[in-house]
Amino acid sequence: MLESLCTALRLDPSERTHLFLLARGEQPPLRTPPVETVDPAVAAMLPLLTPNPAYVTGRRWDVLAANLPARALFTDWFARPPEQRNLLLWVFTEAEARRRLVEWEKEAQALLARFRTASARHLEDPRFVDLIETLRRRSPEFHAWWPRHDVRGRTSGVKLIDHPRAGRMTLTHTVLHADEAPEQKLVVYYAEPGSVDATRLRTLDHPTAERNSATAAATTAVRS
Repeated sequence: MLESLCTALRLDPSERTHLFLLARGEQPPLRTPPVETVDPAVAAMLPLLTPNPAYVTGRRWDVLAANLPARALFTDWFARPPEQRNLLLWVFTEAEARRRLVEWEKEAQALLARFRTASARHLEDPRFVDLIETLRRRSPEFHAWWPRHDVRGRTSGVKLIDHPRAGRMTLTHTVLHADEAPEQKLVVYYAEPGSVDATRLRTLDHPTAERNSATAAATTAVRS
């Protein structure tokens, strides 16, 4: 009954603990995080957004689905093992991320601040702890910046991206949320219609790529 109440009220870990202490005088049991899946309607949107890169991330910034332009713009998430399909791991530990994100330090710090805000809701989730420890071990910058306790909300913005084939582009991105899964984020990148950046963006849609693999990837479930 208490767990159902926590779910209905969308209590964060601290509020859940407080409720159990009031009701039973004891700490709540550790909660096993559910498997995250992308809503079929959201997954079906991704190919329709082409040539605009679009992807869906989960509560831990794992990439749950992505269309072909997004996989070309950043990395082919679904060619990686499931435990490596994580946006923070890519940004902080991959040399390619530093080459593609022109303002890498600014982008990395903003991403870390947004992740810290989200992680506060999952203090009981060992996968968050494991990810944070991995990042502190593998990234000197993450290790140095994490103790600052910077926080930031989820916002849209502009990114400067230097792509090896398409060239340098200024892209606007917007972040959308579905009511059914409020911690999942649909991120869409786009350029001013008719601009040079819009023309360059179209080169990311591989006409010879395996489109069926994108559809399969869009329904991949990642435990996070």
